[in-house]
Amino acid sequence: MSYSVGEVAKRTGVSVRSLHHYDAIGLLTPGGRSAGGYRQYAYEDLERLQQILGYRALGLGLDDIARLLDDDGDPLVHLREQRRRLSETIDRLGHQLAAVDKTLEARIMGIRLDPEEMFEVFGDDDPSRHVPEAEERWGDTEAYRESHRRTSKYTKDDWARIKAESAAIEGRFVAALAAGLPPDGEVAVAAAEAHRLSITTWFYDCGYAMHRGLADMYVGDERFAEHYDAQAPCLAEYVRDAIHSNADRAEAQVSGSNR
Repeated sequence: MSYSVGEVAKRTGVSVRSLHHYDAIGLLTPGGRSAGGYRQYAYEDLERLQQILGYRALGLGLDDIARLLDDDGDPLVHLREQRRRLSETIDRLGHQLAAVDKTLEARIMGIRLDPEEMFEVFGDDDPSRHVPEAEERWGDTEAYRESHRRTSKYTKDDWARIKAESAAIEGRFVAALAAGLPPDGEVAVAAAEAHRLSITTWFYDCGYAMHRGLADMYVGDERFAEHYDAQAPCLAEYVRDAIHSNADRAEAQVSGSNR
């Protein structure tokens, strides 16, 4: 079966003008002619065109492509070479895309760090990974806007302090759980209050009702639960119970003072 230049152009998306040019420079000369003298492309010609387009997609010039194809006409050789180059390009573009995505999400969140700085501070625990969902859930709230205003001013050192403070508080929960202390005991409740105050200090005014909501999310959302439970089994539930106990105490004190 053979194809006219118009049919090849329609099937491949390559313009008739480009096909004529490829023929003129000897890059892709159709193997036959019709009775009327028109170009006719055989299957082998389409294979060569595929190789040309593959190398063009990699950014090679026509002269370079011609040299590559003329050095070895085996289609398998060229397909393997194109696959190797495409894989390298995909890897490179993948890294670039990840860097852009991380920077974009960090900007939305208000984190003014480039990808390298974010990795230095957070490692694999990327704080911007939940940005789209957070914006969808709370983007219209004053707490979200306040957090964005504050974090947009933070430096790498600020984020390092926030991370260290958060790790220290979580460490208090882990130690209390390991010691068998109840979540409504003094040690766990104090850690819960430190957790609430840290959020208030660095992000937004976290009242007790809001803190309860966050605690429930730590258990209900498997991603947050995984973060805590990776440090100690059942830690997410322990933190939730401690936060609820702290809120109960605070609300009871308010109720008692109003009597």
